[in-house]
Amino acid sequence: MTKKKIKVYIYTRVSTSMQVDGYSLDAQKEKIKKYADAFDFEIVGEYEDAGKSGKSIAGRAEFKKMLEDIEANKDGVSYVLVFKLSRFGRNAADVLNSLQLMQDFGVNLICVEDGIDSSKDAGKLMISVLSAVAEIERENILVQTMEGRKQKAREGKWNGGFAPYGYKLVNGKLEIEEREAEAIRIIYDKYANTEMGSNGIAKYLAQQGINKIARQNGSNTMFDAHLIRTILENPVYCGKIAFGRRKKEKIVGTRDEYHLVKQDNYMLCDGIHEAIIDADVWEAVQEKREKMAKKYEHINKGKDEKIHLLSGLLRCPVCGAGMYGNKSIKKRNGVHYKDYFYYGCKHRRSTRGHSCTFNKQLQEEKLDSAIAEVISKLVSNPKFADMMQKKINMKVDTKEIDTEIANLQKQLGQYIGTKRSLEKQIDNLDVEDRHYDRKLSDLQDRLDKMYDNIDDAEKSITVCKDRKKAIEAEKLTGDNIYKALIYFDKMYEMMEDADKRDLLTALIDEIQVYEEEQANGQWLKSIAFKLPIIESDMDLSLDKDRHVETCVLLSRKKSSGKSTKIEIEIDLNEADRRECIGTATYQEIKDYVWEHYQTKVSHLYIAQIKKKCGLDVGESFNKPKTEGNKVPNCPPEKERMIREALEYFGMINKE
Repeated sequence: MTKKKIKVYIYTRVSTSMQVDGYSLDAQKEKIKKYADAFDFEIVGEYEDAGKSGKSIAGRAEFKKMLEDIEANKDGVSYVLVFKLSRFGRNAADVLNSLQLMQDFGVNLICVEDGIDSSKDAGKLMISVLSAVAEIERENILVQTMEGRKQKAREGKWNGGFAPYGYKLVNGKLEIEEREAEAIRIIYDKYANTEMGSNGIAKYLAQQGINKIARQNGSNTMFDAHLIRTILENPVYCGKIAFGRRKKEKIVGTRDEYHLVKQDNYMLCDGIHEAIIDADVWEAVQEKREKMAKKYEHINKGKDEKIHLLSGLLRCPVCGAGMYGNKSIKKRNGVHYKDYFYYGCKHRRSTRGHSCTFNKQLQEEKLDSAIAEVISKLVSNPKFADMMQKKINMKVDTKEIDTEIANLQKQLGQYIGTKRSLEKQIDNLDVEDRHYDRKLSDLQDRLDKMYDNIDDAEKSITVCKDRKKAIEAEKLTGDNIYKALIYFDKMYEMMEDADKRDLLTALIDEIQVYEEEQANGQWLKSIAFKLPIIESDMDLSLDKDRHVETCVLLSRKKSSGKSTKIEIEIDLNEADRRECIGTATYQEIKDYVWEHYQTKVSHLYIAQIKKKCGLDVGESFNKPKTEGNKVPNCPPEKERMIREALEYFGMINKE
């Protein structure tokens, strides 16, 4: 009677760093099979994980499949044979958990090289000890590996992983991949030399049909905003090698779960590879990223903080940089009583070596009101509503893209039909045919080619559909802005500051101001709108309730790409603003004096000068408590300042 053989599985694993004699898959299999023959075991299943870490079972597909087969009692095995315990796993917890699962189904572990059998008590003890030792060994290897990578970085060499987009690895060295590098140059150029952010660049690339080439570390063909931000912050593109930008940190409360955390301090060395972006462009991009980060932080404050509506939209008349809101806190006798808000150039103090001579602080309230007034005058024009409605109803021309999609879908259908035909031919082949193998090989090659064609067609269709979505999304954004403009007068005053800010940012590209306040009190010079909202025959003036002779130059700004801008040049030097004002409060007069001379004047002094000028001052309720108390007279210098304010507000004629 023949003795029934004991059924076993064999499992082999090798990491990419362990492809050496004695550890290779073939070497492991050979020794395990010799052991099985010696003990008359029947191998009924083989499982192998090539290039997999033993840190945990996660990612080891074959190992997991083996455990599932054991749970299902697929082959009725009694043992799993491995070369060494370290091939079974290097994490003590995972080793013991996996072994316990196997033993629950009557399956034990034999480590051929170590001479360990888990069915014996001594074997169980040895597994516990050796698995713990193996985990310590793995951590030591990790430390040594990281030191090696750090040294490569010091030498300017690429230290592992896929080459970043724009490069390829040739014999371990980064070399420029020109097809990819062109997109990198466009991204940096648009970010450094336009007002586009990462989202805007992503939209631009989609509209231009510039796609990301699919490669081993990403099959997505679209440049999304996240990828663009990643590209813009990677110093490899300016010829540097960074090490330690992200660090793997253990997630608290887990056993073997980690996540990557960005580090503020990391090693940066000159690389031996060729840079795609020159140093000046890199610095300009990093400066803008820093500025945009501050801008975002500044604008998006909590509900109790002031939102400066025109921050970043106003341009310094000297250096052209953005102007940003700031606050001046006023105290009286050490007690806070009022905040004043101004716009100023951020470069009035040296920033990254850039210093600006424009040190004026422009009163925020005046500029905010002036901009709202311009837009209000614009939308109140009788022609405006009709023009906006036409633009809202305007259809987006996507015929070209639709035709391209239709052709690709037709082509895809043909490929699928051919694929099915080839599959049918393969199924109908006669295995007795003496040319069977050659026919099968030929048909299989054609089938593989057809799968490639189908894959390419599907990707092209996806790219075209994404381009169409990008165009339609831009049209939708424009429609929303147009609709908001139609009801601007009704909506604007009721809107929260955050919503006002969003509307103005979507509407306005930039605002230019004069270097000096004009004689009529005007700072606003021009507004460049992002959307074509002005017709050439549309009159625009800033008069209040009567006609004022105002020169307004409307000029269509030449656009780059598909974006259209309209610039409104406002020249109010010939207008007499006093006619539109006529009066001012005591506080407005005090603010005027402070803004122009940084000097405080009292209500008493203002009343004295108003009385001198024959203006009504009303009844005074702040009279001296006792008869004979002297009332101080307004000094001549302050009188001159107050008279100037009265002239400005049109309350007296200019002497």
